[in-house]
Amino acid sequence: MKLLAQRRRHPLALVVLLLVGLLVTGGAYALFTNNSTATAQQASTKDIEAGEKLFISNCKTCHGANAEGTPNGPSLIGVGASAVDFQVGTGRMPLQMHGPQGQVKKPQFSQDEIDQMAAYVASLGPGPALPDEEYLDASKGDPAAGGGLFRTNCAMCHNVVGAGGALTRGKYAPNLSEVSEKHLYQAMQTGPQNMPIFNDANLTPEQKRDVIAYVRSVSEPTSPGGFKLGSIGPVAEGLFIWFFGLGAVVGITVWLTARSK
Repeated sequence: MKLLAQRRRHPLALVVLLLVGLLVTGGAYALFTNNSTATAQQASTKDIEAGEKLFISNCKTCHGANAEGTPNGPSLIGVGASAVDFQVGTGRMPLQMHGPQGQVKKPQFSQDEIDQMAAYVASLGPGPALPDEEYLDASKGDPAAGGGLFRTNCAMCHNVVGAGGALTRGKYAPNLSEVSEKHLYQAMQTGPQNMPIFNDANLTPEQKRDVIAYVRSVSEPTSPGGFKLGSIGPVAEGLFIWFFGLGAVVGITVWLTARSK
């Protein structure tokens, strides 16, 4: 028994156990990152070189010649291809002017050029990859499940129907009704500006698709009760009915009284 106890307390046992733990942890992390991030191997050398030229011509003033960041712009190392596609594809980048947040405008680059810049930035470090097409098909999502996720995670800024809303210090959550499925997914994936990041551990790709399906379902809602009044909620709608309804009743009463005289 004494010999067995000595063997169990042998220092090499701790070293072996530590190495096994590191190998298991590293393997699991590598598997996860391979499924959720982009690497330079996914893009051709030609695309990366073309993207670098575009980056130097249009982005280095704020983000640095090597995308390391400057006082005027953050580092882009590790942001991934998806962040570039979202920011440049929505026209937010390059910035029109410095302000509380980037403004949506017409993109200044073609999709091929955006892909090249995304390939270059992805080559600098692993980050969120471009989403698979299967997760962008809103018809395959569950709007009911997506609605629950949206109300829990998004409604406090974007409004319960994605109509947008004001934030602090001149910032705002944009209206989502005309945002493309790809950019909706990428916004959840990369967390632009004030938005938190919902990686695959927070919201799975299928859940992100459900959220997109919900946003699409409420972008053109039916109004069986009449005018939807912007879908801004029962308080504002009740005030509207009270103000105009009561005004109409008073007006009709005055008109009837005047006629009786």
